[in-house]
Amino acid sequence: MAACQTPIWLADIREEIAGIRDLTAHATVEEFATNWVMKRAVVEHALLIISEASRHIPTDLKAKAPEVPWSKIHGLGNLLRHEYRRIEPAILWSVVHDHLGALDRAIAAMQQAVSDD
Repeated sequence: MAACQTPIWLADIREEIAGIRDLTAHATVEEFATNWVMKRAVVEHALLIISEASRHIPTDLKAKAPEVPWSKIHGLGNLLRHEYRRIEPAILWSVVHDHLGALDRAIAAMQQAVSDD
């Protein structure tokens, strides 16, 4: 059952990445840190969705993208759920601007691999 859902999880991740990029494209880290809607309601929630969806990607598919820090992506969801007071906006900003591009490319390659099967 999980394998048949894989394309949906992959699409969810790419959709959240696109939304985060659109929302933060013209923002600065200072604007991000002080804009509640951008930081809390959208980016943190979108990152939670990415984290949760990534947990459902089959291990063999994740193995095709060893450069992606899967355990950190999974862990980010736990931090956002349970340790939200400890997360600095600059850390979230770094995730958004320094790491989502590589994840997006890896997920796009996975989508291609899944559609080729």
